[in-house]
Amino acid sequence: MQNPTDAPVSPTYLATGHPTDLAAGLRLPTNGLDYTILAIYFVVVLGIGFAARRSVKTSLDFFLSGRSLPAWITGLAFISANLAATEILGMAANSAQYGAYTVHWYWIGAIPAMVFLGLVMMPFYYGSKVRSVPEMLLLRFDRAAHLLSSILFAFAAILIAGVNLYALAIVVEALLGWPQWVAIVVAGAFVLAYITLGGLSSAIYNEVLQFFVILAALIPLSVLGLKKVGGWDGLVDRLTATHGHNFATAWGGTGIGSVNPLGANWLTIVLGLGFVLSFGYWTTNFAEVQRALSAKNLSAAQRTPLIAAYPKIFIVFLVMIPGLVAAALVPDIGTSGSDLQYNDAIPYLMSQLLPNGVLGIAVTGLLAAFMAGMAANVSSFNTVFTTDIWAKYVVRGREDGYYVRFGRLITAIGVCASIGTAFLASSFSNIMSYLQTLFSFFNVPMFVVFVVGMFWKRASAKSGFWGLLAGTVTAMVNYFVLYKRGVIGIPTDQGANFVSAIAGFVAGAVVMVIVSLFTAPKPEAELAGLVYGTTSPGMTEAPSPGDEAWYRRPALLGWGAVIIAAACYIPFSFSFSFSF
Repeated sequence: MQNPTDAPVSPTYLATGHPTDLAAGLRLPTNGLDYTILAIYFVVVLGIGFAARRSVKTSLDFFLSGRSLPAWITGLAFISANLAATEILGMAANSAQYGAYTVHWYWIGAIPAMVFLGLVMMPFYYGSKVRSVPEMLLLRFDRAAHLLSSILFAFAAILIAGVNLYALAIVVEALLGWPQWVAIVVAGAFVLAYITLGGLSSAIYNEVLQFFVILAALIPLSVLGLKKVGGWDGLVDRLTATHGHNFATAWGGTGIGSVNPLGANWLTIVLGLGFVLSFGYWTTNFAEVQRALSAKNLSAAQRTPLIAAYPKIFIVFLVMIPGLVAAALVPDIGTSGSDLQYNDAIPYLMSQLLPNGVLGIAVTGLLAAFMAGMAANVSSFNTVFTTDIWAKYVVRGREDGYYVRFGRLITAIGVCASIGTAFLASSFSNIMSYLQTLFSFFNVPMFVVFVVGMFWKRASAKSGFWGLLAGTVTAMVNYFVLYKRGVIGIPTDQGANFVSAIAGFVAGAVVMVIVSLFTAPKPEAELAGLVYGTTSPGMTEAPSPGDEAWYRRPALLGWGAVIIAAACYIPFSFSFSFSF
């Protein structure tokens, strides 16, 4: 195992963002044991794909696992689909760049929205028996809103899958010395193989496996990292000395007009991240919602995001601590004075701290994270493209087997397309900033259309399309024109993402209200089960035997997650001040 003080660090990335000779500086001393662990993992992944193939007989089996999976399976798959390589590398990069502010993406930027999805929105999704999130807009609004949302989601899914590919490429090249194209082709081929074989069931069961592999990779890295810097107190002391007191707190310096590493005040954090971005992502991102829709009944579907919320509360420590440790060991990481970018936090610690055997587990964990994230986006892409675009607007009325075959074909096309989008992420030194930018463009406008349509009966069929279009365009204009051209002064990309999200939400809501006032609403008979306060038969199913147990009650699970997340905030909140 190398010593951080002895290990030379060579130049990292050129202005293009492509890895140069970083691979020589961060190369892991892997041996046969590490590669054996990696090979075993790939064999198991393909075995799960072949086993799941036997259960695929209809398009419902291929795209939604026949709506037959138990809540604990879908719950773990739900969190694993989110815990992708972009989440691990991106949140570690966030922590290296912004410090302890990363906790906001979890305790305020995830848990409340996950609880809202389980308790409020899943009855609408599952009760209406839709196969996708865009299909919900078809029922509530019209074909124009449905088609636009389908196209936007399919495009976003390919972009996000490309981010996973890029994250994989830079890590594998740096740590193992594999050329980028080899890493992309090998991992992409395995994802393509097991999704094509077993559909969503294969993806979900692999995601359950990947969840535990990812934990096995992150826990040793976090423990050894803390040991290296003298424990939590030693870490805080180092960061306070080099980055200032606010770097190690969640709310310090977030008063309006104050300066902090995140470049955002408490209002934009609460509204931009805590409400608009988080609710937009967790409630409308089909890559996550699809896992809940595959549950065996409504109760299991509701519990899916609630079960996932509990590990989500604590995973923040496993992705934040490595980033903080990297910032402590290399105080100028990500700046012009360092050869390391923020994205290099995890690879750097792996190269310095982990012995053989553990290295194999860690590399396998990163590959598992990549595959979980890419599989989630590819499986949601093939569902939306097949059921919402192809079957409804291109080739209609064909036999069920045709759409299963086409779903497998479009999966291959989606994987190939994501390779092309991988290099778009290379211009961002912090890939989480890039992801948040995509969420503000695509998820937030869809969320405002959902929430207005769900809680306001008067929202007309025409308002869905125009609200979605207005929200998307406004978010893009704010980011590319107002922020990038310096029309408005925002210190960081993340701060700009929060503002873009708020602007997109407000614009979408205002346009929906205006259009609704000048167009006819849908008849109330067509709104059953689609607007809050109305019900459909699927929303009132009788509980299954045993669902009355307290640990199977969605309301108790949801409030429990909120209370635990709120309690976790306390140690990080001492420096919070309301400065106006």
